[in-house]
Amino acid sequence: MVLVSAARHYINRLLQDISGMKVLILDSQTVSIVSVVYSQTELLQKEVFLVELVDSISKSKESMSHLKAVYFLRPTLENIQHLRRQLANPRFGESHLFFSNILKDTQIHILADSDEQEVVQQVQEYYGDFVAIDPCHFTLSIPSNHMYMLPAVVDPPGLQHFCDRVVDGIAAVFLALKRRPVIRYQRTSDIAKRVAQETSKLMYQQESGLFDFRHTEISPLLLIVDRRDDPVTPLLNQWTYQAMVHELIGIHDNKVDLSSIGKLPKDQQEVVLSSEQDAFFRANMYENFGDIGMNIKKMVDDFQQVAKSNQNILTIEDMAKFVDNYPEYRKMHGNVSKHVTLVTEMSKIVGERRLMLVSEREQDLACNGGQVAAFEAVTNLLNNENVSDIDCLRLVMLYALHYEKESPVQLMQLFNKLASRSPKYKPGLVQFLLKQAGVDKRTGDLYGNRDLLNIARNMARGLKGVENVYIQHQPLLFQTMESIIKGRLRDVDYPFVGNHFQQGRPQDVVIFIVGGTTYEESRSIALQNASISGIRFILGGSAVLNSKSLLPYFIP
Repeated sequence: MVLVSAARHYINRLLQDISGMKVLILDSQTVSIVSVVYSQTELLQKEVFLVELVDSISKSKESMSHLKAVYFLRPTLENIQHLRRQLANPRFGESHLFFSNILKDTQIHILADSDEQEVVQQVQEYYGDFVAIDPCHFTLSIPSNHMYMLPAVVDPPGLQHFCDRVVDGIAAVFLALKRRPVIRYQRTSDIAKRVAQETSKLMYQQESGLFDFRHTEISPLLLIVDRRDDPVTPLLNQWTYQAMVHELIGIHDNKVDLSSIGKLPKDQQEVVLSSEQDAFFRANMYENFGDIGMNIKKMVDDFQQVAKSNQNILTIEDMAKFVDNYPEYRKMHGNVSKHVTLVTEMSKIVGERRLMLVSEREQDLACNGGQVAAFEAVTNLLNNENVSDIDCLRLVMLYALHYEKESPVQLMQLFNKLASRSPKYKPGLVQFLLKQAGVDKRTGDLYGNRDLLNIARNMARGLKGVENVYIQHQPLLFQTMESIIKGRLRDVDYPFVGNHFQQGRPQDVVIFIVGGTTYEESRSIALQNASISGIRFILGGSAVLNSKSLLPYFIP
């Protein structure tokens, strides 16, 4: 609950102490920060009758002196300029200014000089500068996420802006937790090192007083790693509920856009998937696809029993028809309707794209050895016209990542096959992925074939078999957490910043992935936190990826 609770605490504080009718004014990023932890109903209960974006408020001249303006903005140059103009010609009776991160002294002077009519009642810093999508998973939703892969000389201002946003977000998380961490980073990543050093400079030099919480217990650990150390996880099809919805349909700020799906009622064209607001989703977000279907069927069956209906439900299509025939059911239990719609749509996509067949091969490429069998399997799927071009591209990428050193000739055959199959395929696409995230660039033991412990573990798993071939893959993050729990995270691979070292085992660990997280990794964090290891893990990243959002970054 830690991140969601911290974000909700800040929103509560900025709304509950200001009585009367209010307008909440946000920017393009704080609107995401608020929307994932606070519903519209809850805003109304706090007497918020209007929510506006700061740039659209600037364009309007209508007076609303009966409303109190509550601003919650990132302390950016652009937002300060919007405020300067709005305070010069105030439209609201009062203005209460809250910022999601640290204000510079110069910004405070600009605001003070602009408030000639003295409408500003308060200026506060509330450190909620992160999107808390789940209790232990946050994102910064950076639009230019691909920037982290570019050499610094290509776009120095763009890369600096990216780094500044990452440092701001990480700083806000630790200010919300009221802790100052020991910082480590992935040695092979220039961007991870840069972010780590700039974060350390902020926390231990520039704003050391703000981060001095005088805790006597062991400092938490901040570990900064690079997405390119595990490019496999975002390339895979997913079979657990939350991750699968994001892969096949897409989740943005805990919302799913269903407007392109058939003839849905207007109120169901965008649905919310929040573990805080939806008990069914909270209970099933990490369950596999087969179990989800059964659990939804049980939910609908339970209502049937209450409604004394004798209709027999056998398939997902039957469930969809049943919900459509009961508008009062949909009104009272929109949740069930939402989940039936999602599972129905995903079932359709799985069938159309032959994803059961494709995904089994993907899991083999990610988890098992055997280059000859892998080449044959990928070649067969490239020859199958029913397999989509994007799935073929992902299969070749997964093969290349695993076998780039073993079979360069056969790899070239797959590149040629891909090019002849699809005119959209750009030559050099897979090679660019290898240049960015190939074996020579990676630190971790991605395929469990470098470290003796990992080799033994893989052999044991191979002998024992796996419960479900579609979810046998474990992200590299799982190994990283294991290493931290056992005190085996090597200093040579993940050095400390400065002279701040870990004294004993940390109780809190924040792992930040520059380049973005996945919901499969979020699931690993949640499952690890549910075990009794004595360490609480939090996952953060610059974006939340699926294969569609990852692939554009690898276009040279």
